Amino acid sequence: MLNPDVDSLVPHVPFNRRTFIKAALGTGFAAAVLPVSAQTIHTDTEGLEAGEIGVRSGDTLVPAYRAQPKGKTHLPVIIVIHEAFGVHEHIADVCRRFAKLGYLAIAPDLFTRQGDPMAYPTIQQLSDQLLSKVPDDQVMGDLDATLAWAGEHGGDLKRVGINGFCWGGRIAWLYAEHNPHVKAAVSWYGRVAGEKTQMTPANPLDLAGNLRVPVLGLYGLQDQGIPQDTLEQMKQAIAQDPPPASGSQFVVYDDAGHAFFADYRPSYRKADAEDGWRRAQAWFRQHGVA
Repeated sequence: MLNPDVDSLVPHVPFNRRTFIKAALGTGFAAAVLPVSAQTIHTDTEGLEAGEIGVRSGDTLVPAYRAQPKGKTHLPVIIVIHEAFGVHEHIADVCRRFAKLGYLAIAPDLFTRQGDPMAYPTIQQLSDQLLSKVPDDQVMGDLDATLAWAGEHGGDLKRVGINGFCWGGRIAWLYAEHNPHVKAAVSWYGRVAGEKTQMTPANPLDLAGNLRVPVLGLYGLQDQGIPQDTLEQMKQAIAQDPPPASGSQFVVYDDAGHAFFADYRPSYRKADAEDGWRRAQAWFRQHGVA
């Protein structure tokens, strides 16, 4: 992964090994997904302000990667919610792609209290030792703080969208129910049902009746981790909602599996990823975010 420009590093943070790891936010890839594919996309920072910033959430300074058109304000906002692998190069690149379209795009490190997802050698270890320890309510609070930061740094909080991948796709569903500033959301292969724990007491399907905004769900028919019947249940539950939530849509790509947008992984399917990206852009325009 290429190293994007970094600015606005948070001052007054004592240097230690953990600080050094966080200073590399938006660079590199997780050990669990190495080696990365030669087809990995890199978006440059020309015309952008891009790099790490700090978001105050309660008593924690949450690192985040943000990209936005240089010198512009009153920008529509996209919160990019990362995968299980944290804010690595792919997520930073997605922020830059949105910024090139005129958005203030920001991806907070929602695992900052629990550890470094880049260090785990397997996805199973990452799931058992880190993901299982991240409470949904903490995530919602960090996203609220991220949105507030965006509003104070050039973002227009009347035009807010959420875009989440995998682990973050589930969170995108939850946040679309949680925060009234959000106008539309896109969930890329985010599960809507699953085991409930103390950390994850409810899933999107449980909260479907409270959904505030339309969500575009982008899924792969070959995804072994997201049963199609759960998506059907979600469709039926949303259909009972009043507009605009009832206008949510699902697109299921016949030949795609999980992580079909992740250009750095073997799961990447170029045609489906590009189609999904076009649909996501159109979704945000259609629902007043752009």
